Amino acid sequence: MSVAGASPAGEAIADRARPWWLEPGFLLWAGAALAGLVALAHHWFAAQHLKSWGSQDWAHAYLVPFISGYAVWLRRDRLARLRPEPFAPGAAIALVGVTAYILFTVGFPSHMSAGFSLVMTIFGLALLTLGPRITAELAFPLAYLVFGVSLSNFMIKGAMFQLQLIASQGAWVLLNLAGVTTDVAGNTLTIQPASGDPIPLDVAAACSGMRMVIGFYALGAAVAFFSTTQWWQRIALVLLAAPIAILVNVFRVASLGALSLWDPEFAKGNAHMMVGVVWLVPALVLFMGCVWLLKRLVRDIGGAS
Repeated sequence: MSVAGASPAGEAIADRARPWWLEPGFLLWAGAALAGLVALAHHWFAAQHLKSWGSQDWAHAYLVPFISGYAVWLRRDRLARLRPEPFAPGAAIALVGVTAYILFTVGFPSHMSAGFSLVMTIFGLALLTLGPRITAELAFPLAYLVFGVSLSNFMIKGAMFQLQLIASQGAWVLLNLAGVTTDVAGNTLTIQPASGDPIPLDVAAACSGMRMVIGFYALGAAVAFFSTTQWWQRIALVLLAAPIAILVNVFRVASLGALSLWDPEFAKGNAHMMVGVVWLVPALVLFMGCVWLLKRLVRDIGGAS
């Protein structure tokens, strides 16, 4: 009995069936690039881990690579129809990213700027290796990586103070509209119960809503990409993320003020955190309601045209 060898035609069919990202040459290059990136930036990744692990504001950073990876997976059929076309100018972008990373790590230390430099480096490597057409298909997964970079304390503190004022002023309006006599001075609410001493409620940094705003921006970008197809819908959802988070936070602070009339301990410790978690549910419902409205609007316009 003789054993026939594989025919050239059979080998060609097998090559066409195998996507380019599983070819040995690409896997070797991708592995080398990943190893080089880890070697270059392992200190940054360790610092980001500490920032994410030690602060609920940045806990979503752990999910960012998985969301980007899932976005790539959804595009696998479109990517399989393209072929990598190395693009030399990508090397210049990658080089600028590496130079900037070293500058913001050694010369002018800035964790945020160094992180953005790494994203630029990854973009440059993708452009160099895969070419403009495939990189364009990967635009969202690559851009989404910026949500895995924590912002500088300078930016956070400036925005946080403004959010504290919005939360305190908004809660003051809501409480008085609800019949709860409340005064406001800066970021401190003073609730006047029908009997007993006034109850001060300090809208501290933890109540500013910054955590919700940051998380909702990351959530909004992911939901916009996965659930809508029109670019204007995606932009609208990302723009709506912050107002929804701020509005819900105002209601959260107002509810804490109202609950403090019953038990002042609700504005402290674990009870305070529990109320914050509970308010995430209506925030998500409101945001997904906006998604539904935007999709319904497109359907209605399409049906009317």
